[in-house]
Amino acid sequence: MASSSSCFLRSILFSSPTNFPSRSDSLSAFFPKNLTCSSPSTPPPSLLLSVSSIRSRSIRRVGESRREVRRMAMKASETVNKKRVEIYDAEENLAIDLAKYTADLSDKFCKERGAFTVVVSGGSLIKSLRKLVEVDSIDWSRWHFFWVDERVVPKHHEDSNYKLAYDSFLSKVPIPPGNVYAINDSLSAEAAADDYETCLRHLVKTNILRVSESTGFPKFDLTLLGMGPDGHVASLFPGHGLCNESKKWVASITDSPKPPSDRITFTFPVINSSAHVALVVCGSGKAEAVQAALNKTGSVPPAGSVSAEDELVWFLDKPASSKL
Repeated sequence: MASSSSCFLRSILFSSPTNFPSRSDSLSAFFPKNLTCSSPSTPPPSLLLSVSSIRSRSIRRVGESRREVRRMAMKASETVNKKRVEIYDAEENLAIDLAKYTADLSDKFCKERGAFTVVVSGGSLIKSLRKLVEVDSIDWSRWHFFWVDERVVPKHHEDSNYKLAYDSFLSKVPIPPGNVYAINDSLSAEAAADDYETCLRHLVKTNILRVSESTGFPKFDLTLLGMGPDGHVASLFPGHGLCNESKKWVASITDSPKPPSDRITFTFPVINSSAHVALVVCGSGKAEAVQAALNKTGSVPPAGSVSAEDELVWFLDKPASSKL
């Protein structure tokens, strides 16, 4: 990130809004090394060769088949282990568990790498983070706080994700102002997206932000997402071309189907390169989208494309899970 852009970002961060062993060997017992015929006459050499050849090919095929089965089983196990669904009787219990989940990851990464990179969305997710404020064991000084998407509006505007997070969360915890990465809302959507991506690239160079070895995209420690009734996540809406963006880290959108129209958003490769992703969904109005996303039924909404490199956890209250 250019120094001027970096300085500008840091000057506005966290200001008051009013101011993401082969087992083939074991089969040898079933194939004697010296095959003999019941007839006292000795079989032709060509027959012995044929039987030996068949035996060798059979062992090889069975061994390869077993290796393939084990490989597929391991792959399936890894896929299952990467996603789990937690359902709660009440949103209050969900919020308590979400706070514990986040605090545990904070402790893990602060000990392992001296920093914890957290990405949040807007909407109802911020309300579900309220219990996190009550956790005494968190080392807030090591947190680095980002937005998965933002509306290109002034920070004091009611539509601002920054204002929502500041009022309900950031103003109540001692995260260093320089560790809160807000967008430059004085720029156009395209320029703001480019500026935010430049900021992320700067943080990679300074080792605050990791890069995924498998994808080459930034690897956030934890991305916390909400979901809309239509199944959108971040500002990635059903049927929109940005859902297929595969190169950019941060993209702009000027035709959002949900106002305001001008926004910036992380792309799916960035979201899905996160070590951990929590998808937090509450309310019966989102039950159909939850069903479609988790069961991959009908027209799968964007939320169905969310994954994580280590683990994806869906936090659902009972109304949101009612159609599963």
